[in-house]
Amino acid sequence: MIVNWLRNDAYASVLLLLARLYIGWQWLTAGWGKLTSAEGFQTAKFLQNAVANPVTSHNEVIYPNFTAFLESFALPNAQLFNFLIPLGEFLVGLGLILGCLTTAAGFFGVVMNFAFLLAGTVSTNPWMILFGIFLLVGGRNAGMIGLDRYLFPFYDRLFHKNPPKPILLTNRKII
Repeated sequence: MIVNWLRNDAYASVLLLLARLYIGWQWLTAGWGKLTSAEGFQTAKFLQNAVANPVTSHNEVIYPNFTAFLESFALPNAQLFNFLIPLGEFLVGLGLILGCLTTAAGFFGVVMNFAFLLAGTVSTNPWMILFGIFLLVGGRNAGMIGLDRYLFPFYDRLFHKNPPKPILLTNRKII
């Protein structure tokens, strides 16, 4: 019932717009701050700290696979992440604010929030994940007050090909 309301109701699209604008502004300003930083965004210290102090409970590492990913891939490729994180944050924010590729922007925002949580950073990530899930559940309705409204016909033609029309067997005997 709530899912149906989020996906189809005009009032829900207004609430989803408010959530989009809030989350989008958070992402946009975070990304822009990193993109325009005088010293440039440096993720190596954050990654080193996440590897040295992984999330634990009762002296046991909770996410050993994620810690191994950080240590074996992210840290050696810190320059790549110095580029991807600020750009990703900025583009997610821009997409959410404009309502353009809203579902994709919401999805990648939630993925980044989970990555930050798995690395041990709490901050506003749980709230942003919660609002992001509402955007994802809202689907098309989350972008109805935005550019997606005008892009939906294009998306439909591109991704939802019409199935072939069935052959009508009128006036024929089937043996």
